[in-house]
Formats: sequence, structure tokens, C-alpha cells
Amino acid sequence: MDTQIDDRPHELADGRGDLLRRLRLHDEAAVRAVIQRNNRRLYRIARSILRDDSEAEDALQESYLKAFANLDAFRGDAGIGTWLCRIVMNEAMGRLRRRRPTVDWSTMDEIDAARGQPLALPHGTPQPDPEQAAARHQIQHLLEEAIDRLPQDFRLVLMARIVEAMSIEETATLLDIRPETVKTRLHRARRMLREAVESRVGPVLKDVFPFEDPRCERIAEKVVAGLRSTGNL
Repeated sequence: MDTQIDDRPHELADGRGDLLRRLRLHDEAAVRAVIQRNNRRLYRIARSILRDDSEAEDALQESYLKAFANLDAFRGDAGIGTWLCRIVMNEAMGRLRRRRPTVDWSTMDEIDAARGQPLALPHGTPQPDPEQAAARHQIQHLLEEAIDRLPQDFRLVLMARIVEAMSIEETATLLDIRPETVKTRLHRARRMLREAVESRVGPVLKDVFPFEDPRCERIAEKVVAGLRSTGNL
């Protein structure tokens, strides 16, 4: 599934006309196209904040419903993908505050804990076989756990820059921080994950927190049903 976000600061087009115009006309095909284009990145953003698969999926669904019901709020200053990212971040952060209102994300205790956790890496053979597949799965699981242990500020930068391959400028805009801050946080996040982990599982890093087609389609169906029930489709 194509998850690239079109961040042109103009109304989007998909070959059949103006996609944003069709969204405002409650065109179901346009809604599904936007969901499919943005689902994985938005899910990863929510997941990096909430650290829970199910709650991240709920936050993503709720964000879509809010966005599609309030398209007049989209002024076109940034791409629709960036606009959706911000809605998802706000939704996830709100859920996090309701869940753990006393968390201080500036604490460095979690950094020390992350540094102190040794990550045992399995040794696989260069041939693609079941053992290697199992090793890759184990490495991926270890990575996801290590990422979850990062403080939120570092985790968001890591997800944006490394997992989603966003540029420094895109990440700075998304998180409303300076590019220099992006660089600093990324450096510290990568150090927390340890060089050994990074070098051994680089090819697997792109696969963490997957959002496969069945889950993507389920989100689309729920969002479409929700928009219909509120008269927005």
C-alpha cells in the first residue's frame, strides 16, 4: 500500500480531478484514497505516542472522523498529510494526558534505563530460511520494545526521521521544533538504541509497527461508516 503523503501546499489531485474538492463533496472514493495514502504514517505517529497498538488504531480512526467532518478547517497552508499528522498527534496526546496526566517526559530516568538494557541479537545465516525469518522477527520485536522505552520527544523524532524517512525540515515542522533540535534528539535517540542494534537491524527498521492492508481496510470501513452515520458522507 502506498503510504507516501503529498505535502504540496495546494489542493491535491489524483488524475480524476481535485481530490480536496471531492472530499468536501463527501466523495467516498476520495475519503478512501486519502486514508490509504496516509494510514501507515499516521498510525506510526499515534503508536509512537501511545505505545499501544489498539489505542493507536482507535486514535487514528477518531482523527479521521474529526478531519473529514471539519474539512473547512483545512486552509491549505501545508499539505493535507501534514494537517492530518497534527490532528493525529493532538488526538494521541489528549489520550495520553487522560491516561497518565502526571508523566514528565523531560525526565532522564528512562534514558538511563534504556541504556542499561542489553539487547541480545540473534545470529542468522545469509540464506533466507525459517530460522533467519524468526531471527528477523525477534530483532524487530526487540527494536519495537527499545523504541517504546525512549522518552516521547526522542521517540517521535526517531519515528519521523528514521522509520518514516522524513527530512529534518519536515520533522521540525511537524513537531514544531527547530531543525537543530531534531538533529540533537535524533542523535541521542540513536545512541539510546545502541550502535549494535542499529547496525544489525537497519533493514528491518522500516518494518516496525506494520499496518497491513487488512487493518488499513478496516480503518477505512469504520471511518466511512462513521461519516455516513453523521451525515458527512
